[in-house]
Amino acid sequence: MKQSIQLRLGQHLSMTPQLQQAIKLLQLSSLELQQEIQEALDTNFMLEEGEESERFQAADAADIRLPQDQTPEPPTATVQEQTVERELQVESQEMPDELPVDTQWDDVYENYLPTSSQGGGDDDFDPFSQQSRPETLHDHLLWQLNLTKLSERDHAIAQAVVDAIDANGYLRTDVDELLTTVGDPDISPEEVTTVIHRVQSFDPPGVGARDLRECLLIQLSQLPDCAPARDLAIAICTRGFDYLPRNDVAALARLLQTTEDAILGALEMIRHLNPRPGTLIAEVPAEYVVPDVLVRRTEGAWHVELNPETTPKLRVNADYARLIRRGDQSADSIALKSHLQEARWFIKSLSSRNDTVLRVASKIVELQQEFLEQGEVAMKPLILRDISEALELHESTVSRVTTQKYMHTPRGTFEFKFFFSSHVNTASGGECSSTAIRALIRKMITGESARRPLSDSKIADELADQGINVARRTVAKYREALGIPPSNERKRLA
Repeated sequence: MKQSIQLRLGQHLSMTPQLQQAIKLLQLSSLELQQEIQEALDTNFMLEEGEESERFQAADAADIRLPQDQTPEPPTATVQEQTVERELQVESQEMPDELPVDTQWDDVYENYLPTSSQGGGDDDFDPFSQQSRPETLHDHLLWQLNLTKLSERDHAIAQAVVDAIDANGYLRTDVDELLTTVGDPDISPEEVTTVIHRVQSFDPPGVGARDLRECLLIQLSQLPDCAPARDLAIAICTRGFDYLPRNDVAALARLLQTTEDAILGALEMIRHLNPRPGTLIAEVPAEYVVPDVLVRRTEGAWHVELNPETTPKLRVNADYARLIRRGDQSADSIALKSHLQEARWFIKSLSSRNDTVLRVASKIVELQQEFLEQGEVAMKPLILRDISEALELHESTVSRVTTQKYMHTPRGTFEFKFFFSSHVNTASGGECSSTAIRALIRKMITGESARRPLSDSKIADELADQGINVARRTVAKYREALGIPPSNERKRLA
């Protein structure tokens, strides 16, 4: 193949580094944004926190000049020298044998711990920062095991049993696997079963069960004998467990040859048992959501503003900006100019992000005012295209803004995407939000009769009477999404 030189003319779309940075900041959550800002502060010495109006405004670096025969004086080291001298003086002091009883340690020696660690009334002090790791169910069971008097052989079996219990408190390993784990050929399956029953007596009640039926029986057996309906509840879990999911009171009464009122009392006791006992011990650390936008109602109008905690103010360090000269092409000057340009672009991208988030949030509040005033039943159908057309933004930009961004309102803190939902046509030609329909379904089921709960078809008919045309299977889908069981499982006898 012969080589040749050819000239081609074409077009392609490219993204500048500044545009890539702006898009990256736009899709970050508040926590990720804080990390990005901290990384920028650590890597770019031209950036610092604070308002531009607090200090000298850093003008264009090209307009900041110094005479050629004048060099900038380095920052004074007086403060640093005084700090070092004070530290040396403190280290050279001799410790007296005794201190007067009316003095404190801080009166004689300086405390070098930060104020937040002393608990001296600092607003940034976090009392949970020094907390140890939360106790797990495994730790709780091991603590009880170490307090239990067992032989060395039984202790090894119990250790294997505790290791096989999951976070919900269930034993997910059979006896044969436990024998393999222990690795002692002299241990019989009966010994393993005996140790399993010993572990099942640990706290919390129901731990170590191999299925839900055994978990309920363990909890019932640990109740006092005088507890009302205890024996009947044990009989239901033993002989009539298959009727529990269907809540068939009549069948249980016939099976156990008792009255329906007695069955209802026993079922009420069973409902108070915990099907996942391990969750009582597991301490899940609290996860806090910091809202990006604050919504308040003032003088009859809704006001939207950015959360100042998530939008720190950045500025260019004026001291370093003064060191830049126009015509200097040294390595130091080029590095200063490069960092200054990066700092300016970062501040501009951050400002653009905040402006876009505020615009989208304001438009959402404007379109969903009825939700803020009346609740979910007044939620309007809304899609990303509605916001993008109203603000003349691309739909992908709105999608980035509404991802992992939260809005604090008088009705709670919601993610931006919560306000977007599909619509269902009404009989009058309008539209109803799927969120509003789910709220109506929940309201209907809450007010239904315990003896005659509403079926999905009946709920669909009542919605049709209100002008909302929803199919029965759609009602079933919304009901399952709300975590509400079907009508035959909601039926109760008064």
